[in-house]
Amino acid sequence: MTTTIDAATANLLRSRLLDLARRQDELAAYEAAATPYWKPQAPAVHGRRTAADVLRAEADRLLDAS
Repeated sequence: MTTTIDAATANLLRSRLLDLARRQDELAAYEAAATPYWKPQAPAVHGRRTAADVLRAEADRLLDAS
């Protein structure tokens, strides 16, 4: 099923997705900074970075679709 949305809604949604991605990057950086460099990063750091990548990809896909 394909759903269409107007440009204003698409821009708002894209902005929110990018804000969420930015927040995930910030949280990943905060968690990574708490870990000494000689220790492996917590799985949450990788998870947050992956989530940020997916959110940005969805925002870009939304931009391409509009």
